[in-house]
Amino acid sequence: MKQARPREVIRTGTTVEQMVRAISDMIVTGAILPGAKLDEVSLAVRFDVSRTPVREALRELGAMGLIVREPNRSAIVTNVTEAYLHSMFEAMAELEAICARLSADRMTVDERRALELMHRGSMRLVHTGAAEEYSAHNTEFHTRLYRGAHNDHVFEMVTQTRARLAPFRRAQFRLPGRLAKSYEEHGRIVTAIMRADAAAAGQAAYSHVEIVSDASAVFAAAGERRERDA
Repeated sequence: MKQARPREVIRTGTTVEQMVRAISDMIVTGAILPGAKLDEVSLAVRFDVSRTPVREALRELGAMGLIVREPNRSAIVTNVTEAYLHSMFEAMAELEAICARLSADRMTVDERRALELMHRGSMRLVHTGAAEEYSAHNTEFHTRLYRGAHNDHVFEMVTQTRARLAPFRRAQFRLPGRLAKSYEEHGRIVTAIMRADAAAAGQAAYSHVEIVSDASAVFAAAGERRERDA
């Protein structure tokens, strides 16, 4: 008797955030190719949820530019080109540089110390190669930079831009040696902030995002090749 294949489910009661992360990661890494259709019923079965959270997840994926959707039709996976990805990272680099400069000027003593301790603590994740945990740490590290700028308008802009780039920023940690390099790049930002050197902090943050952009472009380039070969 033929065995039924298990459904690809994260867990019962999957949240919208988990669905967005899972689907976006599959799109970025090529498990779901450009042009593929994503319909609510199939996704609800796949993730063992009702169609309501699926609908919200698709809305968020659309806002991230990973899918397009017309009324009463299945969502279609888009092709995120290298050029488009570069334009988003270019904006991100400028925003992160602003946050780092302002953080160097405005962070309190406690905020600087917390950032430094958090950074040092992440070394164990690098040593153990804990990519998922380091990715979560990376998000929190950058959030501290954004909040350290003490500018609500900048915080809103940078977090919105980060949300669109999130799958690509996570994907970078799949590349060999990327955890250690990221740690070193974070270290240069932290050192500049601890010294209240705004210019150095801004430059370190800008360079960091440029490197992340280059690492993430690997996945966009692979996606374009897959689409050409299809």
